[in-house]
Amino acid sequence: MVLEMKVPSPGESITEVEIATWLVEDGDYVEKDQPIAEVDSDKATLELPAEESGIITLKAEEGDAVAVGAVVCLIDMDAERPDGAAAPEKKAEPAKKEEAAPAKEAPAATKNENTTYAAGSASPAAKKILDEKGIEAGAIQGTGKDGRVTKEDAINAVPAMGSATGSRASESKKMSMLRRKVAQRLVSVKNETAMLTTFNEVNMQPVFDLRNQYKEEFKAKHGVGLGFMSFFTLAVTRALELYPDVNSMIDGDYQIKNEFADISIAVSGPKGLMVPVIRNAENLSFRGVEAEVKRLALRARDGQITVDEMTGGTFTITNGGVFGSMLSTPIINPPQSAILGMHNIVERPMAVNGQVVIQPIMYVALSYDHRIVDGRESVGFLVAIKEAIENPIELLMNNNPKKALEL
Repeated sequence: MVLEMKVPSPGESITEVEIATWLVEDGDYVEKDQPIAEVDSDKATLELPAEESGIITLKAEEGDAVAVGAVVCLIDMDAERPDGAAAPEKKAEPAKKEEAAPAKEAPAATKNENTTYAAGSASPAAKKILDEKGIEAGAIQGTGKDGRVTKEDAINAVPAMGSATGSRASESKKMSMLRRKVAQRLVSVKNETAMLTTFNEVNMQPVFDLRNQYKEEFKAKHGVGLGFMSFFTLAVTRALELYPDVNSMIDGDYQIKNEFADISIAVSGPKGLMVPVIRNAENLSFRGVEAEVKRLALRARDGQITVDEMTGGTFTITNGGVFGSMLSTPIINPPQSAILGMHNIVERPMAVNGQVVIQPIMYVALSYDHRIVDGRESVGFLVAIKEAIENPIELLMNNNPKKALEL
């Protein structure tokens, strides 16, 4: 019996996907639930598992756009599993073939040892190096047999003045459906919103002191670290209560105000930036936020994040500081009205009680849609976050750190 495998629906409103990568080859024997392909939608990259065991016949090429419900492969369930076949190892075969390919060139350098070469000709290895340097083989005095240019000659060759240097190669690669959708959304945000950014600086010393005092006890009891994200997430939920316009969005001629805080957090995954959502963050404790951040980050890293987990946020936090960014203007994640950008923490001189002291400072940025958020709300919102981070015991912990951290 032959099974027709069809593209499942990755989520509501998604009508087609793109075959990003086949993890098996045509004619392979696959096991039930074995990942056979990675497919891109306009919201996420997902793995496609085999529905049954058998010999697979591919019906789509990598890069093809396939409608949801269309047949992408056939699985012959009556086929016997080949002796010694191990389906999961099939994924590594294409890489092995690519690694083995250059080895075929090795004999080429020796099998023509008795051939007479014209002066100025180059060995394959030398020619490759010279091409990268933009140097003609005829311009080099070869030291090999009959004046042939050797690999060593090519390595030592220096381009003449005015010659091109370095590699001149280029590559054309089709962007994934997810990357194309992200590009489209980012351009639409710039064109369709009145986006502005306001900045402030935050003294991180109070948070440093709390983490140094409680992080070991916190991790021992809860199994997760006490990071900066929980402080900023709780500071954001507090600020959203004070300035509800920031937690709203435009729907035609209407403003939709949300009485809950679903916080989108930007995390780096194998396919690029993903933005999973912490649901009802206003009801979470420090432990709850840290546990959810860890869970979502691991799922994004392992390629297991679902479309539902990245849909429906009301406000976004992005942390460019983990990559070393000092300052940026983050782009709003539509249809949301604002996004908070965190950055790296650097020791800077700061006036404290009339004295210049060195403090760990982070610059923060709030990009917002001026159509729905006024300057007073945007600046007040960012100041509220600054106040909460600089006075977390009073404003985030109700003057009881141990209780707030559930220790």
